Amino acid sequence: LLFSFTRLKDDDSGDHDQNEENNTQKDSEKEKNDREKPQSTTKRKAVVPGPAEHPLQYNYTFWYSRRTPGRPTSSQSYEQNIKQIGTFASVEQFWRFYSHMVRPGDLTGHSDFHLFKEGIKPMWEDDANKNGGKWIIRLRKGLASRCWENLILAMLGEQFMVGEEICGAVVSVRFQEDIISIWNKTASDQATTARIRDTLRRVLNLPPNTIMEYKTHTDSIK
Repeated sequence: LLFSFTRLKDDDSGDHDQNEENNTQKDSEKEKNDREKPQSTTKRKAVVPGPAEHPLQYNYTFWYSRRTPGRPTSSQSYEQNIKQIGTFASVEQFWRFYSHMVRPGDLTGHSDFHLFKEGIKPMWEDDANKNGGKWIIRLRKGLASRCWENLILAMLGEQFMVGEEICGAVVSVRFQEDIISIWNKTASDQATTARIRDTLRRVLNLPPNTIMEYKTHTDSIK
């Protein structure tokens, strides 16, 4: 799977023009569908891999949030600030989103990208997250883009080998430093959290003295 990630990254064969055509076509189809369907049904169409695409084990959703530092955040205002970018089901669909996204190192202010399994909100209170926690790594400026890419490719490529435990990953751009974290379901499962830590060290190629902190979401909420 990782092989298909790197191969497809290099072979970005005129994807975008085709996307634009598809989008125009989709837009006119969407207008037609919108006219035909009763207003009450706003059921989302399931995201599936396209023909001949490389399916991922899970569907994932990209989110983006930005807030004004200094303002206290309640979970309600946090939820209002977080915007869904889109969901993908295959390696190709991932690159289509990712190749158009700003790299974390080029974001300004107080911004976050979140990449979570479809159906899991990037919030502590979500049912999938509430008994879990996250590994946190603080990075000096200049490392976020590369580390984020390595982290999400490892996550999408099922490199962590902890079954269904991984919920998602976050990169947080701050003024002095950047922070990346990976969230898992069961904070009390020490074998799992240790395996995630060791895999993180390997896929991010972290210097041996890097400080890694595990924090449960219940502590975060407190």
